Amino acid sequence: MTSEIIRFHDLHPTHADFEREALAGLRRRPAGIPPKFFYDERGSRLFDAITSTEEYYPTRAEIEILETRAQEIAAHVGTGSLLVEPGGGSCAKVRILLEGLQPCAYVPMDISRDHLRMAAEQVAAEFPWLEVHAAHADFTHRMEVPPTAPEGPRVAFFPGSSIGNFHPEAAVEFLAAVVDLVGPGGFLLIGVDLPKDKAVLEAAYDDADGVTAAFNLNLLERMNRELDADFDLDHWTHRAIYNEPESRVEMHLVSTRNQQVTVAGEVFKFARGETIHTENSHKYAIDRFQAMARRAGMNAAGVWTDHHGLFSVHLLRAGIAVVDT
Repeated sequence: MTSEIIRFHDLHPTHADFEREALAGLRRRPAGIPPKFFYDERGSRLFDAITSTEEYYPTRAEIEILETRAQEIAAHVGTGSLLVEPGGGSCAKVRILLEGLQPCAYVPMDISRDHLRMAAEQVAAEFPWLEVHAAHADFTHRMEVPPTAPEGPRVAFFPGSSIGNFHPEAAVEFLAAVVDLVGPGGFLLIGVDLPKDKAVLEAAYDDADGVTAAFNLNLLERMNRELDADFDLDHWTHRAIYNEPESRVEMHLVSTRNQQVTVAGEVFKFARGETIHTENSHKYAIDRFQAMARRAGMNAAGVWTDHHGLFSVHLLRAGIAVVDT
C-alpha cells in the first residue's frame, strides 16, 4: 500500500483549550504558559529556523548520532513496527530511520495542524511505500494511535530533547504514558540533552540573530490574534537563563515597563521586570535519565552520544518498573 493520500486525523486541542490554559497561566504568579502553545504555524516555522542557527547545537548533534547509529538502532528494533512520533513537527529526523526500520506505518503527532499536514505529505511523497497516518493532537494530554493505523509492534520516536520541557516528575509520567502506548516489549527512541557549560546553553537559547527571541515573542502575537489580547510587543523582551541548581534553561518574556494587558476580556497587570515563564529545558546526565526511565517502566537497550559529548540518544524498552532506592 502506498501513501499517495495520507490519513489525517483531527484530534486537535480546541481554541477553548488554548484560552483556558493561557488564562490560568497568566493568573499565576509568577505567570507561565505551557511551551506547547509556541507551535502555531508561524511558531513551528521559527522553531525550524532555530535548529539551523550556529548556536543551537542539539539538532546537529542528534542528527550525527542518528546517522552514525541508524543501522545499530534498526538491529535492536527490527522491521515492521508501527512508528509513532509525538511532536512530529517537520518530521525531519525520522527520515534518517525509515529505510532501516521499514515500519509498517508512520504516525506523526503534532499540535500545529498545517505544519503537520505539510510535513506528513512530504514524507508520504518521499517514501511512497510507507503508510502515513498523521494525528493533529496535543500529545501532552493523550497519545492515541488513529484507528486506521495497522496493528504491529510499536516504536515511539521522541527526538529533539523535548522531554526536557517537562518537569522531571511530569517527564516520568510522560514516559509511563509511552509505555502504555507501545505496550510490553515496545521501544522508545528518545533524544536527551546533556548538562554542559552555562555559556553554551544560554547562547543556544538566545542566538545572536534573534530567531529564538522572535519564537518566544510570537506567543504574545498568537494571543493577540487568537485570544483578542492587546500585548504591545515593543514592551516585552526575550530572556534565556541557565538555572544550574535545577539543571535547566529557562525562557521568559520580560515586561520592560509597568503595564496592563487584556486577554480574552480579562485584565492582567505586570510590573517592570516581571516575567511570563514560557519554557523549561531540563538537561539530564545519562545515569539520571536512565533512572527516570526505570521508574516509568522502561529499561535501557542502548545509549549513544555525539563526538563532542553534547547530546545523547537513548533506546528504551518497555518492561517492568523498577523503583530506585
